[in-house]
Amino acid sequence: MSTPDWTESFRQEAAELFETLEGALLDLCDTPDDRELVDCAFRALHTIKGSGAMFGFDKVAAFTHEFETAFDRVRKGEITPTRELITVALSAKDYIRALIDSPDSTDTIIGDGILDDLRRFVTPSTVTDAPPLQPSATDRVAGDDNAVAGWRLHLAFETHILRNGSNPLNFLDDLSKLGPCFAVALTDDVPLLDALEPEDCYLTWDVTLHCSCSREVIEDIFMFVLEEMTLSATPLTRGELSPVAAEPVAPPAPKAPEPSVAVTEQAPPRAKDKDADRAPDPRREEPKRGDDRAIATVRVQARRLDEMMDRVGELVIAQARLSQLAAASSDPSIKIVAEEIERLAGSLRDTTMGARMVPIGSLFGRFRRLVHDLSLELSKPVDLITSGEDTELDKTMIECLADPLVHLIRNAIDHGIEQTAVRQAAGKTEKGRIELHAIHSGAQVLVTVRDNGAGLNTARIRAKAEEQGLLAPDADMSDTEIHQFLFHPGFSTAQTISALSGRGVGMDVVKRTIENMRGSIDMATKPGEGTTVTLRLPLTLAIIEGLMIRVGEGRYIIPLSAVEECVELTAEDQRARGRNFLNIRGDLVPYLMLRDILHANGMPDEYQKTIIVSTGETRVGLVADQIIGSHQTVIKSLSKLHSDVTIFSGATILGDGTAALILDVAQLVALAQAHADKQHLHEAA
Repeated sequence: MSTPDWTESFRQEAAELFETLEGALLDLCDTPDDRELVDCAFRALHTIKGSGAMFGFDKVAAFTHEFETAFDRVRKGEITPTRELITVALSAKDYIRALIDSPDSTDTIIGDGILDDLRRFVTPSTVTDAPPLQPSATDRVAGDDNAVAGWRLHLAFETHILRNGSNPLNFLDDLSKLGPCFAVALTDDVPLLDALEPEDCYLTWDVTLHCSCSREVIEDIFMFVLEEMTLSATPLTRGELSPVAAEPVAPPAPKAPEPSVAVTEQAPPRAKDKDADRAPDPRREEPKRGDDRAIATVRVQARRLDEMMDRVGELVIAQARLSQLAAASSDPSIKIVAEEIERLAGSLRDTTMGARMVPIGSLFGRFRRLVHDLSLELSKPVDLITSGEDTELDKTMIECLADPLVHLIRNAIDHGIEQTAVRQAAGKTEKGRIELHAIHSGAQVLVTVRDNGAGLNTARIRAKAEEQGLLAPDADMSDTEIHQFLFHPGFSTAQTISALSGRGVGMDVVKRTIENMRGSIDMATKPGEGTTVTLRLPLTLAIIEGLMIRVGEGRYIIPLSAVEECVELTAEDQRARGRNFLNIRGDLVPYLMLRDILHANGMPDEYQKTIIVSTGETRVGLVADQIIGSHQTVIKSLSKLHSDVTIFSGATILGDGTAALILDVAQLVALAQAHADKQHLHEAA
């Protein structure tokens, strides 16, 4: 049995906590008075500190402790977090991540500088030293003007506290760090042995604490379990404290006539949830061992999911082979078994692909920090608005989509969003807006990046294209065609080269990456109103539904998501004065003879079929000899030797063991457009 890597488990947990911390800090920029966000950030920090100390990340624990201390005045409501303070706090978060991911490459000087900046922002300039913490009115004994000298505490945890990973003894250790602490365990609630549940906590504790701290300091120790315990705290004067003894002693019982009152502390107010109206039950049922609710999710390495997807792909190929053999057999029992295996293989395929699906919101959340940093760097206030976060994509698609979206957002802020003065002069809002939207559309996912900036400057793009020799000065091109030059390698309209733009690589990366994902890009713009870029992506890169066709003696696959309809190519269409256009219900659609492109052997069929495919708003017909039918296509990548063959995006193995190439619809559409433009110029001449 393999030993679990606890260090890697901590890194995974820390990654989730960093997302929570960063989200809370960025939300504080917009709602600085939200106490729940502050508490959320502190809970994440506190967990990182505790877990880091547990797994031997001492530098992480030490730095995070200083981070908490410097940020403590925000939590107490003494100061309001500003954007400058949030920026430094985000830098502190990045430093903690670096301490975890690559501790040997971090420099303590950087960490010290970040902490100094934090202290500078949270400490008023008129005060050199932080004032001592003053106890509140309730921290004093009624009728006595002396400050609190200690506390008498009673700790009662709910029985399931151990199952949640909390150890009451650790909290007692934390209390002892505040001052001399004497604890007595009470065993009144411990049941008999036959009724004892080993994972339940039955002990309670009476504690006498010699410390003149405020009650809030004690609450901080139990911050994460206040909802799972009862904390009674009675302030004590110096005369009421027991003398320091060598051995812990039970605290004296409070006398009835004393005016001190035991105060039962409640958990801080939290956001109302669906169980808020339910009556509290201190003995509520908890998941027991063997209960399905005890483990709702299981962490699985991405590598194992990839291996499972590969095995499912091989199973689909073998199932197709079996179905082909069953179709050629006259034995009905073989046909029945083949149909059953086909059903099970399809169900397993859908389940495996569903396990790989990830909400795109996990990707959108990363760009909040990017927009925040670019907004400060360029002095352009910008809001990021996201929608459709629940839209799911294959995890491989999510990984590939990160870089294109980064480039699109950077370009939108740098080139699209105007400076504040320019926006005000144009009657726009002071803040720019970037919208990220995702939605399912058939077998595709549409990811849209929209800004409310100045829009594309078509004249500047054309002038730059003519300057680089990409366009003849007298060439007649539409605005949409001119905008496509933005995706040309090395093309940029920036006047100067900066850290953000100017080298013309951003949009080129976007185009190549999206095409490698078998997707397409649409771009629309309105001068003075903004630009919208839409990415059309398949749901997965592993298994797709395809339409199998025959051209000559070869068989090919067209992604079914790109197919609109199939029509017959008539003799009249072929005799239409040599023009490769079809009349589809009044619309002229260019078509390609796949026999000519693929150099097919033999005579063409008498009745050829045309498959109408589309990418975005462009429609093209692909003429084939025969349409065989739908086919579950397990995509196999082509070797590097075939990298220059652009009209194929991959290959698949058919049921008889032969290979079929997958046609790249986007490249074929571009080829058809080029042929149509050439024919148009020839007719004009």
